[in-house]
Amino acid sequence: MSEFRIASRYAKSLLQLADEKKLLEEVNKDMLLFTEVIQGNRDFQLMLKNPVIGHDKKLNVLNLVFKGKVNALTLSMFNLITKKHREAFLPAIAKEFHHQYNAKKYIEEATVTTMYPIDDKLRAEFMALVKKISGKEVQLTEKLDENLIGGFILKIGDRQIDDSINSRLKALKLKFSQNPYVKVF
Repeated sequence: MSEFRIASRYAKSLLQLADEKKLLEEVNKDMLLFTEVIQGNRDFQLMLKNPVIGHDKKLNVLNLVFKGKVNALTLSMFNLITKKHREAFLPAIAKEFHHQYNAKKYIEEATVTTMYPIDDKLRAEFMALVKKISGKEVQLTEKLDENLIGGFILKIGDRQIDDSINSRLKALKLKFSQNPYVKVF
């Protein structure tokens, strides 16, 4: 089974259970914390994926790191997934849980890529644009790409608005390569 399907199924089950127990906000914060730990510590991520390390040791590490910091429901989910030998999928499950949480709460995830950090005024304009397009509340993620000469790339779900100078230069290069003019000599 693919990683996405596994992550999607576990995330959906956890979302439903957390919603039933009125712990949805807490479990979402736990999943965000888990994702933050994974992104901040490559060794932790590699430990979860390492087949040589025993599943009981991985569970002990998860308990040591997260016990007292996350909800009991989240810890029990870690326990269940580790006992099923699927702890390598925990980062994908946490990420998918957050996506499903946003879908349930009608929050649109958007990513804006620019060359320089954007200010509050520009951030508000991007959020207003995304809200106008999607009709939902907005969670804006900002990325920096020093290879952009200028402009921005805005991704909203599966849509992309590319108003960067790089894309304009590529379009111009393509137009010149299709030279419709015939040389007369």
